[in-house]
Amino acid sequence: MSIEAIIVLGVIAVVLGALMFTRIAADAILVSALTLLLVVPVPKGGGITLGVLTPKEAIGGFASTGLATVAVLFVVVTGLKETGGIDWISARLLGRPRSLRTGMVRMAAPVAGMSAFLNNTPVVALMIPAVGDWCKRTGLAPSKLMIPLSYAAILGGTCSLIGTSTNLVVAGMVVDQQTGLEPLGMFDVTWIGVPCVLVGLLFLLLVGPKLLPNRGSSASVMADPREYTLEMIVPEGSALAGKTVEDAGLRNLPGCFLVEVEREGGVMAAVGPESVLRAGDRLVFAGVVEAIKDLQTLRGLTPATDQVFKLDSPRYRRRLFEAVVSRTSPAAGRTIREGRFRNTYDAVVIAVAREGERLKGKLGAIELKPGDTLLLEADPGFAEKHRNSRDFLLVSALEDSTPRRHARAPMAVVLLAGMVALAALGVMEMLTAALLAAGLMVLSRCCTITEARRSIDWSVLIVIGAALGLGEALRVSGASSDIAHAILSVVGQHPWMVLLAIYAITSLATEVITNNAAVVLVFPIAVKAVEKIEIATSTDVSLMPFVIAIMIGGSASFATPLGYQTNLMVYGPGGYRFADFLRVGVPMNILIGVTTVVLTPLVFPF
Repeated sequence: MSIEAIIVLGVIAVVLGALMFTRIAADAILVSALTLLLVVPVPKGGGITLGVLTPKEAIGGFASTGLATVAVLFVVVTGLKETGGIDWISARLLGRPRSLRTGMVRMAAPVAGMSAFLNNTPVVALMIPAVGDWCKRTGLAPSKLMIPLSYAAILGGTCSLIGTSTNLVVAGMVVDQQTGLEPLGMFDVTWIGVPCVLVGLLFLLLVGPKLLPNRGSSASVMADPREYTLEMIVPEGSALAGKTVEDAGLRNLPGCFLVEVEREGGVMAAVGPESVLRAGDRLVFAGVVEAIKDLQTLRGLTPATDQVFKLDSPRYRRRLFEAVVSRTSPAAGRTIREGRFRNTYDAVVIAVAREGERLKGKLGAIELKPGDTLLLEADPGFAEKHRNSRDFLLVSALEDSTPRRHARAPMAVVLLAGMVALAALGVMEMLTAALLAAGLMVLSRCCTITEARRSIDWSVLIVIGAALGLGEALRVSGASSDIAHAILSVVGQHPWMVLLAIYAITSLATEVITNNAAVVLVFPIAVKAVEKIEIATSTDVSLMPFVIAIMIGGSASFATPLGYQTNLMVYGPGGYRFADFLRVGVPMNILIGVTTVVLTPLVFPF
């Protein structure tokens, strides 16, 4: 083994240790490792050279189309989010499950199905915010569902040739390297992929809830002593009109509840889950700020005050602010209506909180007192204008509080469907289709340019790019080939044992480097192994079982967040640590590996 290979393996061991046993951010660890591989002295040719990698090799991962596609998809997802399209998808696919296992089924089944025919990266990018919002409404911890989301997408990708780029890479090598095999068909891998999906999802349902961590529960986020009073109206033509309170999703709201319904001058104080909503109903809610903010984005309800429609700036450019009324404020001692907030501050009062007291009466008739906290809808510049004003003790903006553009939701969903269709039919590459969809999201005002910029999660992109650089280091140093050849020399010449070794090497390499790099490195080793078996046994051995094993082993990466980009994508939103993936992913890797190695020779004989 060369000195470069020893250095690379040592650096990767330190990276894995730091990810497992420290709380240092993953992007900082990986970029530090990449930097080290650029500057470490390496003995070569009787002298010393600087770095295992050249700068071009180190940053090559940041120029990958996969990373660029993930970046652009953040913008596409933002367009869906800002129009309420994600809320619609979430409600249709996910519903309101009564248990964690029911929730897993409702999420995993459609995700696996979509991933069989779509690249699983956009599927996960689309579903992360939907599952996050869903967790808020149901009180389930995101950490119980984000790993299953990634795993379901990975498993679904093994079911067809276009389900993941790994399958396409292997199919290309079957032809390019003149293996003598017929080109792979769309559903050749399905014979093994579908059983793997069934086994994997069954494991997640039966054992997953016990192994997955319980942290980051949405219910804990709602712990806030301030209770706002908010009025909303069911407008004419609302999709909620004619639905019961429960069917409308207004029962058991996390951190918020429906206090009363005012209808035709009368008040329904005891609002049961079977109460039917009507157009024109005025709904009074009490809850904490996060819950009240979410209600503002709910499709089918509008603020009770018509003042929000009289502000100069369009609603999609506004956001919510919290402001505390001071003793010197001219609004103190007056009702909200008399305070003339729209004329004085170019803002509208949406809700009021007063030391945990539940305020009664219509919002406009509430008399304000010093110390009251107001929830205001205003132009983004409101905080800067009034931060030092004597009228308010404190002014702070609420993140992600822009009112949803529900009228543009159909446009956002159509753009998503068009992107998927163009990529699935081969009309455009995934990156090209995503760029087109993102551009049209901005042009059609499904999201603004500022929102598009803000949506990109740079830490995720840095982790993916740096991980690709580490994979390149394994390749150029020869470390991966050394390990693979050493393992093959141990297992001997029996086809089934060699198949097991090939799968294990592919799976292990995928966990440490990237899936595409892993299959590229292992494929020629599998070809050579088959040739050795044929020479030693004087019998013909088919390469097909090994091809299928490499495809599944290169895709089915569960044990580390580094192994597959969808694992990296759910790492932050799920609040995970490195060890969480090991706890759930190692048994999954073993289970899928056994399923693949046992079934593949039965379907594709040696």
